[in-house]
Amino acid sequence: MNTTGSALSASATGCHTCNQVVRIEDNHHHQALLCPRCGAKLHPRIHNSLLITWMLVALAFLFYIPANLLPITRVVGLGQVQEDTIMSGVIYFIQSGSWYIGLVIFIASVFVPMLKLTLLMFLLISVQRKSQWRPTERTRIYRITEQIGRWSMVDIYVVTILVALVNLGVLADIDSGPAAIYFAAVVIITIFAAKSFDPRLIWDNIETEKSNQPPVHIQEQTH
Repeated sequence: MNTTGSALSASATGCHTCNQVVRIEDNHHHQALLCPRCGAKLHPRIHNSLLITWMLVALAFLFYIPANLLPITRVVGLGQVQEDTIMSGVIYFIQSGSWYIGLVIFIASVFVPMLKLTLLMFLLISVQRKSQWRPTERTRIYRITEQIGRWSMVDIYVVTILVALVNLGVLADIDSGPAAIYFAAVVIITIFAAKSFDPRLIWDNIETEKSNQPPVHIQEQTH
C-alpha cells in the first residue's frame, strides 16, 4: 500500500464540499465525477487554479486602494457634512477613548484583508517556485487564510447598523460612502480567491521532487 504519495497518485480525490475521499475509476475518465456523499462535482485538481487566484488577488488589491482612501461613511448634521474613511474612523474611536472599537475595526477592516492577500501571494509564489519548504505549515496557512476572510465584513456590518440606527431627520443623517462598495468587493473577491487556490498543489511539488530523486542503492557488505 502506498502511504507516502498523494491521493491523486493513488487514483483518488477529495470532495471540496464535504471532504470525502473518492476513488477514481478508470471508466470515469471521460465523464463527470460526482461525490457519493453530497453529490457535488469532483475535481482531481482545480483547473487553472494559480491563474484564477492571481487574477482575483490582483483585482482585490486594485479595489483595496479606493476602499481605504474613499469615505466609508457620510454624516450630515446641522448643515455640516463629515466624511470618514476607515482609518479616520479608527483614529476617532481611539481619540474618543473607545480604543477597543477602533482596534477591532482596524484589525478586521485593514489588517486582515492585507494579511489575507499577502498570505495568498506567498502561497502562490511558493507553489510556482516549486518550494519544498514545510508543506504542512503552508497547508495550515491556507486553512487559516480561508477561515479569516469572512470576518473582514465587520466594518460593513458597523456601517449598516449605524445607517439603520442613526436617523434623526433634520438634525443628523448618516449614509454609507463609496468605499463601502469597494470594501465589500475586496472581502468577496478574497473569499473566492481562497476558494480557487488548490492547496493540493503544494503537495504535488513535494511528490514530484521525490519521484525525480534517484533511487538509493544499499550495498551489502561481504565478509
